[in-house]
Amino acid sequence: MNSTRAALNQGRWKGKLLHPGEFVICADEKPSIQARARIHETLPPASRSRGQRVEHTYQRKGAVTYLAALDIGRRGGRCPRVFGRSERRGGIDSFDRLVRQVMSKQPYASAHRVFWIVDNGSSHRGQKAVERLERRWPNLVLVHLPTHASWLNQIEIYFSIVQRKALEPNDFNDLAELARTLNAFEHRWNEIAEPFDWRFTRDDLATLIERLRPHEPQLQLAA
Repeated sequence: MNSTRAALNQGRWKGKLLHPGEFVICADEKPSIQARARIHETLPPASRSRGQRVEHTYQRKGAVTYLAALDIGRRGGRCPRVFGRSERRGGIDSFDRLVRQVMSKQPYASAHRVFWIVDNGSSHRGQKAVERLERRWPNLVLVHLPTHASWLNQIEIYFSIVQRKALEPNDFNDLAELARTLNAFEHRWNEIAEPFDWRFTRDDLATLIERLRPHEPQLQLAA
């Protein structure tokens, strides 16, 4: 099953190519994004300097959790698309609202299958999450990554882009401004996005698992 999860990133499920009307979505949440209002204005780089001049003293204006679902698209075909939302906090209810935001829209509402790749976070962990979501959305297939393998989720690549391009430097007057910035970046990214060049195959994953197998007891203790 671990190799099957990796194969979804390449458009395969249980050894078979996905139908053009089937979709793969990677989802997670980025918690506790603070709004830090700098007490002095952020200034552009000085002469012969590469970095902005950012006041180190700030006032905390609260924090949001950003939840996002990435339709990974297909190389040479459908473009990727991200759906996001800012919530006061994470959790089951917030994640379920994200799922509804996607699954209630076309083409996902009438698709044959929509695979959701998630890690083992508390809002979508285990068989209870499978039963909850697949009962509510019969064409949804919830696919959990192995423990300690969140890096296999392509949404983490998008979150890293958001961090670099939209959240640094962190200088927001309030949570509303922070949420608007995340939303605006999301819309801009959807206009220009191309599928990530995902090269980590199921064979690569199988090799990695075999290499880590002797260390599995230590990893379980660390968990």
